[in-house]
Amino acid sequence: MRSWRRAAVGGVAALAFAVGAPAAHASGALPLTDFGGLVVDNVHKRLFVTGGESNNTVVVTDFSGSVKKTITNQFGASGMVLSADSSTLYVALASGDAISALDTVTFAEKARYATGSQTCPTHLTRTDRYVWFGYGCDNVWNGRIGKLDTGATPPALALDQQGDARFQKAPFVTAAPAGPLLAGQLELSQSSVHVYTVDAGALRPGPSGGVAGSNLTDVSLTPDGTTFFTAAGSRDQVDGFATADLSRRGGYPTGTYPNAVAVSPDGRYLATGVHTTGDDITVFKLGTTSPVDSFSFSGTLTQRSLAWSADGRKLFAVTHTEPSSAPTLRVVNYPLS
Repeated sequence: MRSWRRAAVGGVAALAFAVGAPAAHASGALPLTDFGGLVVDNVHKRLFVTGGESNNTVVVTDFSGSVKKTITNQFGASGMVLSADSSTLYVALASGDAISALDTVTFAEKARYATGSQTCPTHLTRTDRYVWFGYGCDNVWNGRIGKLDTGATPPALALDQQGDARFQKAPFVTAAPAGPLLAGQLELSQSSVHVYTVDAGALRPGPSGGVAGSNLTDVSLTPDGTTFFTAAGSRDQVDGFATADLSRRGGYPTGTYPNAVAVSPDGRYLATGVHTTGDDITVFKLGTTSPVDSFSFSGTLTQRSLAWSADGRKLFAVTHTEPSSAPTLRVVNYPLS
């Protein structure tokens, strides 16, 4: 395991690896009171971070973690996804009943698409021209899936795309570029995962079940869409499953309470995180159970807060110091060295 030591740089808290290891840096506390989502813009070398339903800004940083911009009037900014060319960032406005479209160069809002009163869009993903969103304002089994067709003129929004599936609240959605799309029921005593193929902009139900266990917190897909990995609080490992039939595709030991997982962009490595003391992040090569490396931070790793740069040279994470939920951005350089 690599150890960390804290140093003060220009008045901002920073982290560095112990002597002989590559450096790592932290941005210090982000100007948010909570964490909603993290997206990596590899084209412009930027990160976008949101604070969830109680925050109204999108924070923009560079790849070293320095804050460059805060985009305001984004009510309840939560999940995000980039367009295929990274020119547009779509943001779920959980407190604004809308999805906003932000220019990733000027940071201006180009459009805002209303999702309907009391819909609370929370999680976003994308396949081709379609932005999919998990929505639902309460915990009484009204969670559903909607879509925004960005290729239509004007862009068209439709609700109730989930078929017969029922979700207690806004489902977590994630997708491979060409599909499939996965929808997960988060934080229940028996979580469920639903696999959908995407056919001409329509969701076609596939296998579903409670294979992830209870208290599901995160799901990540391989780029080819054949395998997904789940982090669930009831397990002491991250589990892999085939999207075709939910059959097992191995497990990766993390310790108790795994709460984050991210497949590398080349589909060869898996970053995992836990909500516990000890090693916060462990990186595995897919198909092996011996870690490539592990990293420990001060504070607690925040759920669903791991993301890679396209070249695999940086791994981004978010932590908080309990009982506060205010986020701190962490940048791990050369996580595969």
